[in-house]
Amino acid sequence: MDLLLNPEAWISLLTLVALEAVLGIDNLVFIAILTDRVEETKRALARRLGIGMALITRLMLLFTLAWIAGLTAPLFTVLGEEISWRDVILIGGGLFLLTKATREIHHNIEEADDSTPKAKPLSTLIAVVAQIAVIDLIFSLDSVITAVGMVNDLRIMTIAIVIAVLIMLWAAGPLSAFVSEHPTVKMLAMSFLLLVGMTLVADGLGQHIPKGYLYFAMGFSVLVEALNLTVSKRRKRAKETL
Repeated sequence: MDLLLNPEAWISLLTLVALEAVLGIDNLVFIAILTDRVEETKRALARRLGIGMALITRLMLLFTLAWIAGLTAPLFTVLGEEISWRDVILIGGGLFLLTKATREIHHNIEEADDSTPKAKPLSTLIAVVAQIAVIDLIFSLDSVITAVGMVNDLRIMTIAIVIAVLIMLWAAGPLSAFVSEHPTVKMLAMSFLLLVGMTLVADGLGQHIPKGYLYFAMGFSVLVEALNLTVSKRRKRAKETL
């Protein structure tokens, strides 16, 4: 009851929900690209399973705060830079994203250059969910560390993470459909993954890049692409009326 009547608790909750939702954008882009390679009838299930695992992973990490704190302890030193388990996970996740995004860009460009139409290669539901699980761990670690650093009340952190994941579940369907329908947006989303992957690697090597720069670059690119799509639609309508 004291939590419900405490204005500071509500402010902390709303702030944390907003931050968790923003941090979940990277995850949503990754899920949208991966689920596009599943059979259309199974895409909604793949999204639900992926986001459901994100919730379970984040709550498990949240309830093991001592383990989270231990992840930041130095493990070994490379060229004078202390490397912890958290750094190893971030570097591994960043390299995974760089590899995945590069391969997706390669496949898309090859399909565009190939004059012979061929069936789009599909991945199994299990393979896609497994890949989502791997990257969920990386994004969950970042998300939970942010929550622990901002709020001391475990109840607020739990509620904020659950609400943020519900927002992700609501937004995943429309975002995936939009990315799938627009090839240029899909290419832009894969470029985002390259940017996020490089940021994770840099962070793991001790070169922290403020997330504000990352989200500004994403937001500006999305704005430019939205203008391009609007202009393209108007030109198409103008041609149809002629």
